[in-house]
Amino acid sequence: MTRASHMRGGSVTLSKEGLPDWLDPVVHAAETVEPLQLSRFLPPENGAGRQSAVLILFGEAEQGPELLLMERAGSLRSHAGQPSFPGGALDPEDGDPQGDGPLWAALREAEEETGLDPAGVQLFGVLPKLYIPVSGFVVTPVLGWWREPSPVGVVDPNETARVFTVPVADLTDPANRATTVHPSGHRGPAFLVESALVWGFTAGVIDRLLHFSGWERPWDRNKQVPLDWRA
Repeated sequence: MTRASHMRGGSVTLSKEGLPDWLDPVVHAAETVEPLQLSRFLPPENGAGRQSAVLILFGEAEQGPELLLMERAGSLRSHAGQPSFPGGALDPEDGDPQGDGPLWAALREAEEETGLDPAGVQLFGVLPKLYIPVSGFVVTPVLGWWREPSPVGVVDPNETARVFTVPVADLTDPANRATTVHPSGHRGPAFLVESALVWGFTAGVIDRLLHFSGWERPWDRNKQVPLDWRA
């Protein structure tokens, strides 16, 4: 039984009490952003798609605010080797997908993938549900404050290659930003940080969060990084 399941005796709630002031713009963005401002890929109206959630976890270190990311194992069938937020599909025990199910799933998956202690995480917001057409996932991005940091690392090498944090200052640094170009013609934002290329869904959400939080700095959108067909 995981620590997240131990917490099931209580309830998981969203709370903005006691958050650091620097998170205020993120809280405001979460409360005001519209789905189409985040992505043109929204959940199918017919309810199709597999319900899932990711944890967008903000912490604070000596270098300032940071985000927790992980790199998926290269052997996985989908999104292999790709940096991402911790997260995954809802399990039946997570509860109502339209209620607090995504909150439980985000905490459970983050614990299973990175080993973090959910008890030290304060959930403070939820972004509109988004859609990943290539995998058919309907994703609820759940925002958290790492109020009491705990050790993190790879729990299962078959699923996760590494776990790392990225300073928000590095994500906003124009030198670390680029546009990926897939052979299909699709273009999207990317971040070259911590020896990783963050792109796809994760980069798209980070890009929009930085923008609507007022943290984005002007960057060269003509700086391109080509992807191959396996991406």
